[in-house]
Amino acid sequence: MDVHNKTIAQLSQGLKAGDFSSAELTKHYLDRINTSELNAFITVTDELAMEQARAADDKIIKGNAGILTGIPYAHKDIFCTNGVKTSAGSKMLDNFISPYDATVSHKLNQADLVMLGKANMDEFAMGSSNENSYYGDVKNPWNVSKIPGGSSGGSAAAVAGRLAPFATGTDTGGSIRQPASLCGITGLKPTYGRVSRYGMIAYASSLDQAGPMTQTAEDAALVLNVMAGFDEKDSTSANRDVEDYTENLNDSIKGLTIGLPKEFFSEGLDDEVANQVMAAVKEFESMGAIVKEISLPNSAYAIPTYYIVAPCECSSNLSRLDGVRYGYRCDDPKNLDDLYLRSRSEGFGEEVKRRIMIGAYALSAGYYDAYYLKAQKVRHLISDDFKKAFKQVDVIMGPVSPTTAFDLGSVKDPVSMYLADIYTLSANLAGLPGMSIPAGFSQNLPVGLQLIGDYWSESKLLNIAHQFQQQTDWHTQTPGDKS
Repeated sequence: MDVHNKTIAQLSQGLKAGDFSSAELTKHYLDRINTSELNAFITVTDELAMEQARAADDKIIKGNAGILTGIPYAHKDIFCTNGVKTSAGSKMLDNFISPYDATVSHKLNQADLVMLGKANMDEFAMGSSNENSYYGDVKNPWNVSKIPGGSSGGSAAAVAGRLAPFATGTDTGGSIRQPASLCGITGLKPTYGRVSRYGMIAYASSLDQAGPMTQTAEDAALVLNVMAGFDEKDSTSANRDVEDYTENLNDSIKGLTIGLPKEFFSEGLDDEVANQVMAAVKEFESMGAIVKEISLPNSAYAIPTYYIVAPCECSSNLSRLDGVRYGYRCDDPKNLDDLYLRSRSEGFGEEVKRRIMIGAYALSAGYYDAYYLKAQKVRHLISDDFKKAFKQVDVIMGPVSPTTAFDLGSVKDPVSMYLADIYTLSANLAGLPGMSIPAGFSQNLPVGLQLIGDYWSESKLLNIAHQFQQQTDWHTQTPGDKS
């Protein structure tokens, strides 16, 4: 049974035609997960998944199923799921059983999808390699000695390793697009505010955005149709109607204007990655697109800006995890100070503690203006660069990551690790939608092409990606069928 190589669209047709049941499909994926060496999951919800699959089969038999009814998925362990451990990859929340559903979890349940389990991730979404998880490193399905990218590395590995037809991810500085690129799948970060953040454990509230991680752009459109929408429980949610993201997938892209930022093709970009990206751009030209060079002059400041703004917000968001209300609590505290000090120092990992300290320092009296306020001003300049660019072009293209996946344990220096997000951060700082789609290989490792669109242009990005995937087969290639 090789159904795991089918897309969501193909699985949906198979379920409706009775080629297999959701219970059979779910059992097949669970068997693959339980024999996998990728460490892509923190929690596997076998019983819940089979229960949801049987309920989905009943709906299919009765003829009142939706397009995604009975499709299994992996859920990033940052989304609260009622009655299921929600850890955010941290020892701090290792004992936290969520008493409610995140809005995204609720919407997926309403669509009668089947949750296979909670995907591994960098602790509190802080990381670019999925080596910061309390539950161990996730491995890249293309080469298990390599990182899968982060923070949504478990989600990317699950989709690339065919352990799930799709996964949810979150993107604060590239955490959907970068692992999607390094694992050879399609990943979409919607416009900030397009998908509700309610019940999504916060890292940096002005940057975090949830999105789908799938094999194809068509699948991403199907999932975004369910995930997107206004939520009164989230004050940052945009009150806009949800369009049908599958509607314009087949539109022609003849005459499309593509902008290539010269800053994305400078020092630090691996030559072979650059070659693959440019080959993908040439494919678009052969389909009738027009290419022009543009400039995003302030993108050079994206890393220092992000690594002030995000730690400031994380130090504030994580202050609630103090050993008193919920989460990890140290043993036998001597007094209240000891309880706070040891619970937080024992409960948080090194990278999380580093970012909390940076954020607390930057927000402290005497430094707020020098660091946080200045970073917010530069953030506006970065956003203005994009506004100017989108007056000239329809979409911006470039690399997702400067290199392909690197060896597990090979990058020790935090600043070197931060450079992995150099091409993705600016879209988060500006709140723009971005995508990674498979665009080739370098030394048998996937290379992704990044698409960045104007605000609320998810439909256009999906159309552009889908048209590329009609002409190429990079998205159909798998690390090898081990079933």
